[in-house]
Amino acid sequence: MPGGSTVPAPQATSIANDPLERERAHLASSRTALRAMRADAEALDIKDVTANWVNAAVLQRQIEDRIAALADLAHTPLFFGRLDYLHAPGAEMSEGAEGERFYIGRRHVHDADGDPMVIDWRAPVSQPFYRASKKDPMDVGTRRRFGYTGGELTAYEDEDLTDAAGGEQASRLLQTEIERPRVGPMRDIVATIQPEQDEIVRAGIGGTVCVQGAPGTGKTAVGLHRVAYLLYAHRERLARTGTLVIGPNRSFLRYIEQVLPALGELNVAQATVDDLVGHVEVRGTDTADAARIKGDARMAEVLRRAVRAGVTMPVEPVVVVRGSRRWRVPAYEIEEMVRELLDRDIRYGAAREALPQRIAHAVLVRMEEAGEAPDDRVQDAVARNAAVKAAVKAVWPAVDPAKLVLRLLSDAEFLAEHSAGLLTEDERREILWTRPARSVRSAKWSAADAVLVDEAMDLVSRTASLGHVVLDEAQDLSPMQYRAVGRRCTTGSATILGDLAQGTTPWATSSWAEALTHLGKPEAAVEELTQGFRVPREVIAYASRLLPAIAPGLAAATSMRESPGDFSVRGVGAADVLDEAVVAACREALEREGSVGLIAADARVEVLGEALAGAGLPYLAPGEETTETARLTLVPASLAKGLEYDYVVLDEPAAVVAGEPDERTGLRRLYVALTRAVSGLTVVHAEPLPGALR
Repeated sequence: MPGGSTVPAPQATSIANDPLERERAHLASSRTALRAMRADAEALDIKDVTANWVNAAVLQRQIEDRIAALADLAHTPLFFGRLDYLHAPGAEMSEGAEGERFYIGRRHVHDADGDPMVIDWRAPVSQPFYRASKKDPMDVGTRRRFGYTGGELTAYEDEDLTDAAGGEQASRLLQTEIERPRVGPMRDIVATIQPEQDEIVRAGIGGTVCVQGAPGTGKTAVGLHRVAYLLYAHRERLARTGTLVIGPNRSFLRYIEQVLPALGELNVAQATVDDLVGHVEVRGTDTADAARIKGDARMAEVLRRAVRAGVTMPVEPVVVVRGSRRWRVPAYEIEEMVRELLDRDIRYGAAREALPQRIAHAVLVRMEEAGEAPDDRVQDAVARNAAVKAAVKAVWPAVDPAKLVLRLLSDAEFLAEHSAGLLTEDERREILWTRPARSVRSAKWSAADAVLVDEAMDLVSRTASLGHVVLDEAQDLSPMQYRAVGRRCTTGSATILGDLAQGTTPWATSSWAEALTHLGKPEAAVEELTQGFRVPREVIAYASRLLPAIAPGLAAATSMRESPGDFSVRGVGAADVLDEAVVAACREALEREGSVGLIAADARVEVLGEALAGAGLPYLAPGEETTETARLTLVPASLAKGLEYDYVVLDEPAAVVAGEPDERTGLRRLYVALTRAVSGLTVVHAEPLPGALR
């Protein structure tokens, strides 16, 4: 059938009579076609089609990327669903004839004649696979889901969308895929995307979307799939402007790094906020109060004042000598230029570059009045004149952003002058360095200081903007960190992902409206995901006991998981047997299939590591990839956010809470730790549980 896939001609009676065998035959044919597509790309010869070596290098890189994207991942299903349309798709899907059948997969695959065998999940014709229902079948008669075991197609399940009276029924294959044990990095959810998730994934590129998502609602995966969708729908635009995924730490980025390549997208940069602002070497730490003050939005105005502090009004005229003539621009006229540039509030560096041109223009006006006919070359020459350069240097001196911040944090009088009316005396005292550094290189910068340097750099010269930025775990950012991210997408859009209940920094945001304002995207739409797919019902219900204390305005998450999951809370009689009980719980979890995470307060990690080693249980650190033979990871509670494991053993909840500066932050950290489990959770404790859990 033109424009759609057809079931391969049966090679034997068994294939003709067995629907599962027919689907396996189509899978085999599709894989053969994909290998042929890759072979065609590998055979491309560009020697005679490029004009120069630069074009050749660019084209060769594009070919190499395409070859990599066409790789057949043996254990990754090439297609996971099928749509049987009742009629020909609409004008925008005019590939097919009446009754067309489409196989939905991770990427497009076509046969030797160019007819599609697998349709990319991002194509318009694939959308009903995620959104069609018996109430709104979207012209689909049957939706088929496929089940796989180790890359082999082993099952299928049909849903008749024409039977409106039959009622919606949960898909067993969908449930099985969600609950499938996970070993290794985070995997994509392309086969299990739900309608509310799909709406966010396919939202237009023109606007910013903020996703408030409870644990297990798939917000991170939604954000990554949104990147893949935007690259499909707006590839040329984003190829020019770039995309960036920002995560909370390196462990998290290593965990998610395979999702986009599995969807055929290879060129998406990943970074932490610390990476973005890494203009100085971070070797120091702040107190919680100092970090909160430095991260406050008021610091942006302090820096703006400090950057402009060096601008002074001229007291002498500028005299430009050209040949036998002297051209004089009086001080009051230069002052008018300076005040106009200040009033326009443009970047400090741009204004400094504009000032000599303004002075040169004033000289040219005088030349023209004297009967000369200067051109642009003369104006440029005057702007470079030594007298003009000296005047600009005196009036509008160059600013080194790092040196400026160094002075602010070292010089009490300088800080007081530029924070007057913004910071209190106590706040100034808190952020001033007790031992001022001699130079930028020797200074023990903190992470919050690096953000201030980044702000100062943007005040001097504009930060380059990307086409789209995804910011995950956004609830933990300070206002100044939001501004740093916002600078990277001033002319582009963003996808903001987070959960207010999981904010575990003293400066964690209290509302998305406030966060989006600091980001520079106050008009962004806020979508809420409350339907959980990962965390078992009993586990999310237990963790939700903390919500009234940590995020009173948020609705408790629900779970579509039919199975309650393995869940137990084990109190031990005394602290001296706690380690033994934790090791025993880990042994029990390892008897099951899948990954195991032992989450503990940071202060307990070393002790538990020794206990595991003494018991002969090897373990990994966060970010190290789990394998079939290494499935246990020892996770400090501070690094647990965003990670997930089939089974979680949580050590001493009271210690997790006590490890944070205040009780609310501690309870939020505990909420994160409780919600990392996919199939089972065991809580082991010697101390009494926090009151909110009891």
